[in-house]
Amino acid sequence: MGINIIDIKLNSSESSVIYFHNYQSFIIKMSKRSQPQWNRPDVCEKTQLKLYNSLTRDKELFVPQFGNKVLWYSCGPTVYDAAHMGHARSYISFDILRRVLSEYFGYDVFYVMNITDIDDKIIKRARQKFLFDEYVKKNTDLSKVISDVQESIKVYKKFLETTEDVDKRTMLENVIEKTENAVKNAENLISSKEKEEILKDLLKNSEDTLSDWQDKLHSNTEFDNSIFFSLPAMWEEAFYKDMDALNVLQPDAVTRVTEYIPEIINYVEKIIENDLAYESNGSVYFDTNKFDQMPNHFYGKLVPEAFGDLKKLQEGEGELSVSSERLSEKKSPSDFALWKTSKPGEPSWNSPWGKGRPGWHIECSVMASALLGESMDIHTGGFDLKFPHHDNELAQSEAYFNNDHWVRYFLHSGHLTISGCKMSKSLKNFITIQSALEHHTSRQIRLAFLLHSWKDTLDYSPQTLDIALHYEKFITEFILNVKDSIRDLPKKGREAFQKWGTEEHNLYSVFQQKQASVHESLCDNIDTRGALESIHDLITSSNIYMNTKKSNLLSCNRKVLTNIMSYILKMLKIFGASFGDSLQDSSENSTTQINEDLLMPYLKTLADFRENIRQQAKEIKATVILKQCDELRDDVLPILGVRLEDQEGMKTAIKLVDPAELAREKEIKLHIEAEKKLEKEKKKQEQEALKAAREAAKKMPPSEMFKEMTDKYSKFNDKGIPTHDINGKELSESQLKKVMKLYNTQEKKYNDYLKSIATS
Repeated sequence: MGINIIDIKLNSSESSVIYFHNYQSFIIKMSKRSQPQWNRPDVCEKTQLKLYNSLTRDKELFVPQFGNKVLWYSCGPTVYDAAHMGHARSYISFDILRRVLSEYFGYDVFYVMNITDIDDKIIKRARQKFLFDEYVKKNTDLSKVISDVQESIKVYKKFLETTEDVDKRTMLENVIEKTENAVKNAENLISSKEKEEILKDLLKNSEDTLSDWQDKLHSNTEFDNSIFFSLPAMWEEAFYKDMDALNVLQPDAVTRVTEYIPEIINYVEKIIENDLAYESNGSVYFDTNKFDQMPNHFYGKLVPEAFGDLKKLQEGEGELSVSSERLSEKKSPSDFALWKTSKPGEPSWNSPWGKGRPGWHIECSVMASALLGESMDIHTGGFDLKFPHHDNELAQSEAYFNNDHWVRYFLHSGHLTISGCKMSKSLKNFITIQSALEHHTSRQIRLAFLLHSWKDTLDYSPQTLDIALHYEKFITEFILNVKDSIRDLPKKGREAFQKWGTEEHNLYSVFQQKQASVHESLCDNIDTRGALESIHDLITSSNIYMNTKKSNLLSCNRKVLTNIMSYILKMLKIFGASFGDSLQDSSENSTTQINEDLLMPYLKTLADFRENIRQQAKEIKATVILKQCDELRDDVLPILGVRLEDQEGMKTAIKLVDPAELAREKEIKLHIEAEKKLEKEKKKQEQEALKAAREAAKKMPPSEMFKEMTDKYSKFNDKGIPTHDINGKELSESQLKKVMKLYNTQEKKYNDYLKSIATS
């Protein structure tokens, strides 16, 4: 039998030997071990995205029809004039929603936008432009043009008489006043040698009335279709440039009405086949009553209260399509045109019902259906399009597909007002996008939009833009402060990771809370205002952290600050208001995107040298040298995009900033200093005037002080004390008491004055 020996060391100096006898082997039996039970964390209900759906007038859980894919159609512009800030209100808002859905929530968005390149407004504007240009070519006699303009004003005034809308009347009155002033000016200068310039100025200021007059004179003239295509093509191109300037993402697909005429005709035929449209005198109308009576259909889903609102329905038909003849063709006044027979002077296409053109509402239905099919997830447009345009879209599309869910979520952007006033292209009360961009950057405009709900009215005013500018400045300064705080800290290796203290734990806790609140805001109907407020709070906490560290002469935690800053930059980029993607690229301006690692050593050397000179100059009170150091900081370096910030007891902060921004800061600083100086001078003058008045008052004998108050008193005694009020009524005892008190006070002042003269 074998003997197994196990040597067990008890300590460093001895051991124990155990002998096992009469066993061939020693087997230690152990029970089989298994993993302990794992307890799953409690499931927290995840906040889900809800969108305000105009179809229910409530926030609804967003559930795309096809998994992660989102089919989206957006009503595009009617291109007959320059795009204005009302357009920007919609397209920036929808761009923000689109970016958040795709870049934050991770949806695969297919975004389609239409271009309305033929409708009543375009037809009228194209005709008027063509006729006006022809008139200018043919008419060079100033006297004749003056006579024609006067005639055009008469026609315009007749139109004014029949106009009821207050805003439109104001616009027409302004046009008439401008044109009449231009005529008067031309008549006064008709004998001048500068007739060519006078004629040019007159034509410029009378284009509205002349164009309208010429259009009425040529109402039965046939025009080549080409004049109706060149105008919208020009403005469509301008629209894309405006959208690029506003940093609005391009659509995935663009549809133009003139490219979908065959599809429109087929669509209308199908609705007729479904017995929900009828032909009348070459036009085709949608039968709203028959549609509404069907069990699976409802007319006016968005604005049911407006069913039967003939004024809005006629506006939806277009200015050229509301004659009594056209209205009499309908079975019901609420029916609307799917296809219009073309009148003289209008473009036309062949159709089964004769030469004609599409109705406004059918265009969007056909183009959206062609790319997105029988049901889309999201349809967007301006608030003013709800009725009749979008309600008619829904009706004719659901009549075509015989369903009740052509659109799942209808989102409408809010109105835009200009300093509280209604804005409208037709009322000539609008700010073009190009004009707005002359005063503010696209990022500043977008921040103004982000700081408001996308579905509510936004007032485009100096106050609104000031708030956006302050927010932009707040972010920019935060970025610069972070860069300055971490500039000298290790980026890699062991030294780059510091132990967290209480301040880091607290700040990161705030960071996580604000990330959660940003998410909550975006899930709540994409509330960008709430999200930006949370980001503002996070920046405030970060600034407090940096200032506390700085005041205690301690280093910040690089990783904590860079994580926070990266998150903020990421969110702002998602919103389309990019400040850059990283610490090396955090501004739109190329000056601040220079490689700081290359530039900063030179700036630090300069700043340190300047600080040493300043300290020595202070010791010897060399004011000239100190002034030159200030000039380097205030006048020289800002031109190069460098801001130095002197910090008592610490190194000078160095920040790379857009030179234009630094110039604005300097201008504001000088303006504030000038205002303070003026205010100080004003107070000094007021004090001197008050002192002079007091001195002058001392010189007045008490017997004279009340005699000038004839607006209060009518009779006085021999001492000059009033006895009766302005109405001849004797003063009461209490009134006399007050008067005597004033008299005695003045008597004392006057006696003191006399004494001072005597002693001098």
